[in-house]
Amino acid sequence: MLAKIKKALISVSDKRGLIELARELTRFHVEIISTGGTYRALREADIEVRQVSEVTGFPEMMEGRVKTLHPKIHAGSLADRRNPRHTEDLKREGIAPIDLVVVNLYPFAQTVAREGVTLEEAIENIDIGGPTMIRAAAKNFLCVAVLVDPDRYPPFIQEMKANEGAISEETRRQLAQEAFAYTARYDQKIYTYLSADEDGFSDQIFLSYDKLLDLRYGENPHQKASCYRDPDAAEGTLVRAEKLHGKPLSFNNILDLDAAWKLAQEFSLPTVVIVKHNNPCGVAEATTVADAYQKAYACDPLAAFGGVVACNTLVDLKVAKMINKTFIEAIIAPGYRSEALRELRKKEQIRALEMGSKRERGPRPRELKFVDGG
Repeated sequence: MLAKIKKALISVSDKRGLIELARELTRFHVEIISTGGTYRALREADIEVRQVSEVTGFPEMMEGRVKTLHPKIHAGSLADRRNPRHTEDLKREGIAPIDLVVVNLYPFAQTVAREGVTLEEAIENIDIGGPTMIRAAAKNFLCVAVLVDPDRYPPFIQEMKANEGAISEETRRQLAQEAFAYTARYDQKIYTYLSADEDGFSDQIFLSYDKLLDLRYGENPHQKASCYRDPDAAEGTLVRAEKLHGKPLSFNNILDLDAAWKLAQEFSLPTVVIVKHNNPCGVAEATTVADAYQKAYACDPLAAFGGVVACNTLVDLKVAKMINKTFIEAIIAPGYRSEALRELRKKEQIRALEMGSKRERGPRPRELKFVDGG
C-alpha cells in the first residue's frame, strides 16, 4: 500500500544531500520540521521549515540534550493511521501525523576514534533523541518512512516522483530494516567503548557486518554461501577489492585469495604466492614479478593447477601470458597493466581482482574462532 508523504521531520548530523532532499520534498508540498543545526542549514538555503519547538510549544533545553523527546513528536510518528483510537487521540490533542523521519546520529564512532578524546566528549556524542525517533518511525513502517542513510535520498525521491509523492510499503519495510540495523550498530559501538578494559576483552561480543555478495556456492557445490564485510574494513583488505573480470567467486576462492594476499604482503620485493585449498603451493620473490611467478609455479606445478595467484605488485603482460598457459581460478594484485588485463580477459573463467595501491596498516583485528556452541 502506498503512503503519501505530507509531513517530514529532519534532524541530521551527516548533512550530505540534505539540501537537495529538502528541496525535492518542498516540490511535493511536504511540510518540514527540524531542529538545531539542521534547521539553520535549511533556513540558510531558503527552504521553508518550522522548528520542532514551534510544534511542541517547548524550547530546546540542556544545551540540546532535550529537543524532540516530546509526545507531539513521537505520537505523530507512532500513530497507526489504520487505528481509529490512534487517529482520535491525535485529533483530540491537535497532533499532526509525521509521514517521514530523516535522522542520522551524532558521530560517536568517529569521536572516540580520535586520539586523546575524553570521556566527557564521548558521552556528549551519545545520541538519545535520534535513536528514539528512528526506532519509532521504523516500528510504524506500515504508515511512516524512515531515512538514515544519505545515499538513500535519491532513490527515495525517484519513488516519490513515480508515485505522485507516495512511498510503497515494500520500500518502507526495507528502510525500517536498515534503520534498526543502524541503531543496533550505533549501540554496539557505545557498548564496546564503555566496556573496554586493559586487555580489550568485553563481557559480550556483538558482530555487525554488511552483505557484500552472494557467492557462487559454498565449500561444496551443493551448499550456499555469502560474503559479509565489516563496515570499518580498511582499504587494502580483501573485502575492499574490485573484481575486474571473471565469473562469480566461490567460498573456496575467497579463503584462498585471502590467504594468498596476506602472505604476499609479508614480502618487500616482487612476490607471487600460489594457494590451493588454503595451502601454499608456491611462494617466491625476485627482482621482477615475472621471475617471481616462474619460481612460485615451479615449486609444485601439479598442486598449482586450479589454485589462486596473489602478486604484491602490478601484473604485467608477461605474467598474464604465463598465467593463461595453465588453469588458475583467480588472481589478486594491487593493479594490472592495461595489456595484462586484456590478456587475462581472453580467459572467460579466471577472476581478476584489484586491491588498489593504498593499504592501511592498522592494528590487527582480534580473530574469532567458532567451536561447537561458542
